Amino acid sequence: TLFRSQKLGKRVLGKLQPSPCRGSQDPGVQRGIQKRQARVTVKYDRKELQKRLDVEKWIDERLEELYLGRETEMPDEVNIDELLDLESDDERHVKLKSILKSCHGNTEVFIQDLLLRLKGLPKQNLLKGKIGR
Repeated sequence: TLFRSQKLGKRVLGKLQPSPCRGSQDPGVQRGIQKRQARVTVKYDRKELQKRLDVEKWIDERLEELYLGRETEMPDEVNIDELLDLESDDERHVKLKSILKSCHGNTEVFIQDLLLRLKGLPKQNLLKGKIGR
């Protein structure tokens, strides 16, 4: 017996595939290509999503270290998308300095590390668009 997801996958893939009577030369090869492309797309979206989640987790962990013993002074959030919307790393640096103004520790290493991690990171709305396809 097939699991429900396998049945759904075959049904969806079946709709996407041209029928053999429409002149396709080898439907088995086309089906294999279609499945492979679908997997690559899913892995790519998951990889990008995981990358973003890893950065968010890293931010939370570093903020806990920076504000150790003064958690009430910790900023509510560091909005990654707001940082990505800024034009340059200089603007991001200024924004992060203002967010972390209540921190009495050295925030420079954190800021520089975060700026490196933000490079190539997609905005959340772009991830939602990719996953919804």
